[in-house]
Amino acid sequence: MASIPRAARGSIALNDSDSVVVAGLGRFGSALAVELAEAGVEVLGIDTDEEIVQGLSDTLTHVVRADTTKMEALEQLGVPNFSHVVVAIGSDVEASILTTSWMLRFEIEHLWAKAISEPHGQILTQLGVRHVVSPESDMGRRVAHLLRGSIADYQDIGGGFATVTAKAPPSMVGKSLDQVGLRKKHNLNVVAVMQQDGTWAHATGETILNWDDTVIVMGPSALAERFIDMA
Repeated sequence: MASIPRAARGSIALNDSDSVVVAGLGRFGSALAVELAEAGVEVLGIDTDEEIVQGLSDTLTHVVRADTTKMEALEQLGVPNFSHVVVAIGSDVEASILTTSWMLRFEIEHLWAKAISEPHGQILTQLGVRHVVSPESDMGRRVAHLLRGSIADYQDIGGGFATVTAKAPPSMVGKSLDQVGLRKKHNLNVVAVMQQDGTWAHATGETILNWDDTVIVMGPSALAERFIDMA
């Protein structure tokens, strides 16, 4: 895999499938980039803030100071050659939209973009971004569910879908999943069951739920959130 000097100037060519560009290294972008780097992924981090760039220079594989709203800067960094890009710019909506538009023009195969508000997310979606991430909103919903105490975990998995981990509601106990009809009635699927001995098992239509069983349910986010109330 090609080596990129941290103080790179000129053209950068790096298009390995295990390489990711993270544009915008604020709290979300930095955390994402560091997590990827620690997992062995080669990361090219880009930000306009020299202090942030210097602070991550010993952590990320490659980190440069550049303006991602400028096509020439992106081309010099070889960004059009990447297949995975995350636009993590949040504080400057105009910069986020312009950077994202360049990525779409480059026809980046796997593109994610962070949205800081619902209107921002709608604009990104209308531009053609398939994966719009709303970290603050998603975390707020997750914490709200955890505080209710009825749901052990809530994960937004993107594309309008979520998974919920929760105790099997009383109305589902003693019945097979086919009898419960969760998918037919509510478009939700029980994908796994943790039994009383702590082991997980794939769920089938014949699976019968017992008291204190924990289930993982997957489906449209709005329906998954109401799982406890509808089951």
